[in-house]
Amino acid sequence: MPAMPLLSLLVWLAGAGQLVLVAASTTIPRVLGWHEELRVLRSLTRQVFWNYAGYILMTNFWFGLISVTIPGALVDRSPLAVAVTAFITLYWAVRIAVQLFYFDRSSAPSGRLFAAAEAALLLLFVGLTGVYGAALAHNLGLLR
Repeated sequence: MPAMPLLSLLVWLAGAGQLVLVAASTTIPRVLGWHEELRVLRSLTRQVFWNYAGYILMTNFWFGLISVTIPGALVDRSPLAVAVTAFITLYWAVRIAVQLFYFDRSSAPSGRLFAAAEAALLLLFVGLTGVYGAALAHNLGLLR
């Protein structure tokens, strides 16, 4: 990878983090027992759930892929860079709120491994929000 400005490098690293998240996310159905849990749902509801899960996975994948392949385009101060970094920043900020204030963890797996994984996820979400927020601020001319 050729040398790049710091913000582009951070965007690249954020993209790599999202691709790691995508890979790790493929274990979630097994860890949380989705197949067993979803068996009691009507077919249409189960299909909608898997569709939404797929859309989230693919959104994370494309955010990551765009960030690792063309990080400079996300910090070039163009209107598209503003729009995309604004969307990604909002996406991850909302994901932090969902993790902290919406999810009911009372039936989550117990143990240190699950707690560590959740902490790592939250740290990743905060980092992603920070990197894309900095890219947005740069694109708006608020950060030099």
